[in-house]
Amino acid sequence: MSISPQDELRVAVVGAGRMGADHVDRLAHRTLRARVSAVVDIDADRAAAAAAGADGAQVFTSLDELLAADVADAVVLATPGFLHEEALLRLIDAGIPVLCEKPLTPDPESSLRVVEAEAAAGRQLIQVGFMRRFDAGYRQLKQLIDSGEHGELLLLHHQHRNPVSPPEFTDEMIIHDSVVHEFDAVRYFTGEEVTEVQVRLGRRSSRAAETLHDPQLVTLRTESGLLATVEIFVNAQFGYQVHTQASFEDGVVSIGQGAELQLTTGGRTGGAVDAGFVTRFGEAYDREVQDWVDATLRGEIAGPDAWDGYATAACCAAGVASQQDQGLQTVQLAQRPSFYSRPTD
Repeated sequence: MSISPQDELRVAVVGAGRMGADHVDRLAHRTLRARVSAVVDIDADRAAAAAAGADGAQVFTSLDELLAADVADAVVLATPGFLHEEALLRLIDAGIPVLCEKPLTPDPESSLRVVEAEAAAGRQLIQVGFMRRFDAGYRQLKQLIDSGEHGELLLLHHQHRNPVSPPEFTDEMIIHDSVVHEFDAVRYFTGEEVTEVQVRLGRRSSRAAETLHDPQLVTLRTESGLLATVEIFVNAQFGYQVHTQASFEDGVVSIGQGAELQLTTGGRTGGAVDAGFVTRFGEAYDREVQDWVDATLRGEIAGPDAWDGYATAACCAAGVASQQDQGLQTVQLAQRPSFYSRPTD
């Protein structure tokens, strides 16, 4: 498939749930040089409802139908993670670029199979949807770390709080659905792989479901020995927060805590708290998709690759293992093919 940089990218969104529908709207109304050519979902009514917001988008109920119709230059994959491996292998075989919402796949074994298939194909087609890398604060902190302006980075502290978790949320989902973002963030900021993970369980919130231990404290160690902590609290009640603090030899830098509006009234002062990830990272999602479209038209990717997806899956496996005994777990990684860059790139 050859796409000229002057062309408009025909994008099919596969999966019409919350994230898929959001991407349809983003591509149709806020993304340049792209149009939604198709929406795919096993539920035809749900696919049609999402496609209604994108002029001219066709509706299909399977990836097979989409590929047979030949109406897409690229795919946004927003199905549940357990369906990703089969779809990604089909798309690699078809030579179609894909922006895959996290996770790449739910476990390191299947993620490695995707990595190996892409490497064998000889072309990077997969970008993984770790949208925080496109957040302005994240990028500024990354630039500051790389500059060495404040000396060596010594510690990273992350706070990840959701207002409430669904009733079916489990301890494993805390790692796979939430802390996975911090695993990628640590790799992004440091340019190193995570080598060790430990999860500690302490006091439990009465607001959490009986099957869920919330909050949890996660400690990570990178190749060079940098330590990072993650407070994950998915029933914090008051709103959605993602804060990061970096401790340097000559200073401390914090991101994610600013608010455009500061109000003082009735003896109190403060700012607004985001209701969820869609508002907190809305601009990051927009930039992620736009950069992906532009890069795809150039025959490239513009962000986290399949190896990044595999490496975070390996971190998640270590995190879930540590939840069982709260012990230190080594992250087991295969040898990275030279086909892939370091996690900082």
